[in-house]
Amino acid sequence: MGKRIEQLRSQRWLAGDTMRVFSHRARLAQTGWNRSDFMGRPVIGIINTWSDISTCHSHLHERAQKVREGVLRAGGWPIELPAMSLGEVWVKPTTMLYRNFLAMETEELIRSHPVDGVVLMGGCDKTTPALLMGAFSCNLPAIFIPAGASSNASFKGQKVGTGTHTMKFWNERRAGRLPDDDWRALEGCMTRSPGTCNTAGTATTMTAVAEVLGFSLPGAHSIPAMDSHHPRMCSQTGERIVAMVLEDLKPRDICTEASFHNAVKTVLAIGGSTNACVHLPAMAGRLGITLPLAAWEQYNREIPVLANLMPAGTALMEDFFFAGGLPGLLKQIAAHLDTSCRNVTGGTLGDVISNAELFDTDIIRPLDNPVSKEAIAVVTGNLAPRGAVMKPSAASPHLLKHTGPAVVFENFADMQARIDAPDLNVTPDSVLVLKNVGPVGAPGMPEAGNLPIPKKLLELGVRDMVRISDARMSGTHYGTCVLHVCPESAVGGPLALVRDGDLIALDVAARRLTLAVDVDELERRRAAWQAEHGHAGSGARYRRSYAALYQQHVTQADEGADFDFLQGADLLPEPTIF
Repeated sequence: MGKRIEQLRSQRWLAGDTMRVFSHRARLAQTGWNRSDFMGRPVIGIINTWSDISTCHSHLHERAQKVREGVLRAGGWPIELPAMSLGEVWVKPTTMLYRNFLAMETEELIRSHPVDGVVLMGGCDKTTPALLMGAFSCNLPAIFIPAGASSNASFKGQKVGTGTHTMKFWNERRAGRLPDDDWRALEGCMTRSPGTCNTAGTATTMTAVAEVLGFSLPGAHSIPAMDSHHPRMCSQTGERIVAMVLEDLKPRDICTEASFHNAVKTVLAIGGSTNACVHLPAMAGRLGITLPLAAWEQYNREIPVLANLMPAGTALMEDFFFAGGLPGLLKQIAAHLDTSCRNVTGGTLGDVISNAELFDTDIIRPLDNPVSKEAIAVVTGNLAPRGAVMKPSAASPHLLKHTGPAVVFENFADMQARIDAPDLNVTPDSVLVLKNVGPVGAPGMPEAGNLPIPKKLLELGVRDMVRISDARMSGTHYGTCVLHVCPESAVGGPLALVRDGDLIALDVAARRLTLAVDVDELERRRAAWQAEHGHAGSGARYRRSYAALYQQHVTQADEGADFDFLQGADLLPEPTIF
C-alpha cells in the first residue's frame, strides 16, 4: 500500500495553516526556496559523510549533486544533511569508537527533520553499518550509496592493494630492505584516487553487506569511485528513493533474518573482513534480530572464498567490477541463498542473480575452484569462552595449528614501547598477546590486532606469528591473528589472566583456543586481578565525554559492540512540533 502526499510525515512541518507551519515555510523562503520547490513533494534527506580529510569520501560532495538531480527529476525535494565523516586513516583513536556516534546521529537527523525518505552516502569501514543502523532504528524508506573503491595501483610493476601492501612494505622497511627513495615513491603511488580501500577490506565487505541486505541498487557495491558508472548510479538512486517513499517501502519491509544470513554467506564468499562479525550483529540488533557468532560456523564450511581479492587473493576491486561484480559473485552461490529476500528496487535477490553476468572465472571463482577454503573461523576455549574470530584465508597455513609461549603486552602503549626492544624474550614460536584493546578497554576496539612482528625477528625473515588480542584487525591486512577475544580483558575476561611464558594452543581445524594453565592457578590470578581492578574492570577510566558514555553502555564484541540502550525493534514516536 503506497502513500499519498498528504500522508507523508514531512507535511506535519509544511502543510496547513498554523503559526509553526507558517514559520517553517517562511524560513525556506528566507533561504531562496519557492513554495513550488517543496510543497506537494516528498522530502528526501541526503545524509552525506563527505569531508575534505576523508579520502574515502572526498568525491561524495560532487556525488550528492547527482543525487539531488535524480530526486528533482522524480518529483521530490532534496535536502542535504551532513553527518560525521569517519575516515579510517584520520579519526583517532579509532573510527570504531564513533560508529555508534554516527548511528545515533543518523537516527536523530532522520527523526528530527521533515524527511520522508533518506539517501545514505558512505563507504569507509564504519560509515556503512552506522548509517544503516540509524536508518533501521527509524524505519523510514532508505537507500545506501557506496562510495566505491579507489583505482588499481602499481609499484614497479607489482599490483598494490591499499592496506594490504602498506603492512607488507612497512615490514620490509623495518627490516632494512626498502630504501628511502623507494619508500617516498611508494607514498606517492599507493593510492591513486579517492575511494575506499581497493581490497577485500572492511569497506568492501560492508558495502557488499549493504547490497545483499537489499539497500543499494543492484551492482552499486562494485563500481569504482572514479568510474563514470558511479555518478550515474547516484542519480538513479535519487530517482529511486522518491518512488520508495510513495510506495512506502521501508527497511523492515526489506530486511529479515534470512537477509542477514545471506549477508554472512556473502562475506564468506568475498573473503571479507572479520569486522563483519562485529558489525552484522549490531545491525541486526537494531531490527530485533539476533545474529550469533555461530552463524559464521554454520556456513563457513560450505561457502569457500570465491573472490580472488587481496589479501587472500591477487586481484583488486576494479578487476572484480570488470569480472561481474557482486551480482556475479552472488550467482556463484545462488543455491545457498534465500533468493526471495527483497531489495530497494521492490524486486528480489533472485531477480538480481537472474540478471547477473560473469566475465572472469579466475577473479570470481566457481564453488569447485575456490581461492581458499575458509574466510572466517570462530574459535572458542578457556581463553575465549564467548568466542574469538580469525581469517584462515589470510593466515599462514603452518600456524593454523600451533602451540607456543605467550609474550604479553598489557596495552597498546606497552606493545609500542617494547615490541622492537633487542632484549624482548621472543622467538618465532612465541604467541604475541595484546590486552586491554577491546570495546571497553581501549576504548573503542581499535584495529590493533595485527601486532607488528618484532624487529629482530623481521631481520631473520619471519613475516608471521600467532597473535591474540581483544582488538580488531583491518580487513585489508593478513596474518595469523586471533581477534575479538570475548569477554575482553578490561572486564575480566580470561585474556586478562595470561602471563609471559604461559603456553597457548591454537587449533583452527578443531576451532579451539586454549590457555594451558590449570584451573586453580587461573582462579588465584582472577582473585588477584579483581583485587587490583575491582569487579567493574580496568577500562572504566573516562569520567566525561562521549568516551565515558561509550564505556558505560557498549556491549561485547559477540553482541556487536553497540550501545545496550539502542538495541531492539521498538520505534520512538514522531517528534512533537512545538
